[in-house]
Amino acid sequence: MSKPQDADLEAGVPAGAAATAAAEAEKAKAPAPAPAAAAEAKKVAEEEDPRLRWAFVRKVYAILSLQFAVTAAVSVAACLVRAVPRFFTSGPPAAVWPVFIVILVSPLVVMFPMMKYREKHPRNLVLLGVFTLCCSLSIAVTTSSSVGRVVLQSAILTAAAVLGLTLFTFWAVKKGYDFTFMFPFLFTCLNVLLVYLIIQVFFPLGRVGITIYGFLATIVFSGFIIFDTHMLLKRHTYNEYVVAAISLYLDVINLFMAQMSLSFQ
Repeated sequence: MSKPQDADLEAGVPAGAAATAAAEAEKAKAPAPAPAAAAEAKKVAEEEDPRLRWAFVRKVYAILSLQFAVTAAVSVAACLVRAVPRFFTSGPPAAVWPVFIVILVSPLVVMFPMMKYREKHPRNLVLLGVFTLCCSLSIAVTTSSSVGRVVLQSAILTAAAVLGLTLFTFWAVKKGYDFTFMFPFLFTCLNVLLVYLIIQVFFPLGRVGITIYGFLATIVFSGFIIFDTHMLLKRHTYNEYVVAAISLYLDVINLFMAQMSLSFQ
């Protein structure tokens, strides 16, 4: 059995795990309410104290900041410890593949209990921390095996995109725009991306396939950032801070991985 190549580590492990985790997170969200319930929810949202909503928004972004700090710290540590990329590129297959598979499936394993207890404090925060660590390990594998210039460029592009999309969504929501109509299209595109990744595993298209994935993923997860930011500002209840945080976290992580796959070329 051959060892995973660098390109596979770049696009396979973290992209597949993060995209699949994003799909599971979207499936776990509550179904859309009936028209009468939707109207009532809209009325409640309009009558709520804006200070409570903004306190909720600040709480979610504080959690996101901690998540990104953990991810960045783990990635930097993996880059500084040169034994990490050396292990994945030249280690014995009998040792590399089990670690490779554990990193791939660990976010999915933690995802299920995390979504089940998403409103049970403090278990939800503990599981959220474990999930963040699992995702951080997969990101660390990619960043440690990549050129520093590529990682920096991807991080800058992702930060610029997230900032621009967030500011746009804040402005649009203030103007009264509703982005909930995007969910069926985004969810369908996400499933298509997952099928595309599975096809890539068995029938790899090389760098062309990775570039196609990066381009499509950039569009899809940019749309998800708009949708989930809108959900944060208008739809999520105050005890859904874990769902709101993990949705935006996965959106940004997947957007970053899309930039990595494009910059890697």
